[in-house]
Amino acid sequence: MSKFAIITGASTGIGFELATLAAKDGYDILVVADEPLINAAAQDFEQFGTTVVSIEADLATTDGVDALLEAVGTRQIDLLCANAGHGLGHAFLEQQVSDWRHVIDTNITGTLYLIQKVLPAMVARNEGKVLVTGSVAGYIPGAFQAVYNGTKAFVDSFTEALRNEIKDSEGVTLTTLMPGPVDTEFFARGDMLDTSVGIDPDKSDPADVARDGWEAVMAGKASIFSGWKTKVQGVLANVTPGAILAEQHRKMAEPGSADG
Repeated sequence: MSKFAIITGASTGIGFELATLAAKDGYDILVVADEPLINAAAQDFEQFGTTVVSIEADLATTDGVDALLEAVGTRQIDLLCANAGHGLGHAFLEQQVSDWRHVIDTNITGTLYLIQKVLPAMVARNEGKVLVTGSVAGYIPGAFQAVYNGTKAFVDSFTEALRNEIKDSEGVTLTTLMPGPVDTEFFARGDMLDTSVGIDPDKSDPADVARDGWEAVMAGKASIFSGWKTKVQGVLANVTPGAILAEQHRKMAEPGSADG
């Protein structure tokens, strides 16, 4: 039987590119997103000759994750790419509770629930790979993107801790992919097209980011900053006062900053 992978957030962007790489590498794949576009994306993946199953589900909910897992059935999961994520721009005090709750539930609650459901079987057989999409944003206090950056700080920290907890299961690897700004629908969906970072033409190509993550998870690396600029940003963030980082982020993410 072919290897089997789950890729979440696979309708566009990094997730789409990860699913493409998995299919090219001979994995049967189950792809998930919270929009009907996932079914059209699945048709693209089928060209590589592997079995593709698509599920439309909101992974911000436990019901959505359960629907994904029900579609897996008894199939052994060899690779999980927990990539689904949701952003949100503008000032926190102006945001609706339902909006920032959905960011937290997608980026944190749904991700953790899925990992907790998938990882035990990998640990039990001492074999399996997990790739989680974090972000260099987790190192930076994100003025005008405060909730999103906070969720990525959680993900970056959580995966580091979980790696330590499962370190005795040497056949199981957990890799954190940490990109910077990527040229995807993220900024449109997060209502950030009037920001400096939203219109920045130098954002990373999602295919390049996915390739970095794929090579890292296949090599069993603990984590990877995608791109040298992102790596430098992550290093500098560790030695720069938080107030300065927040002010720098404000200049990128404040509504109207695109006009500057």
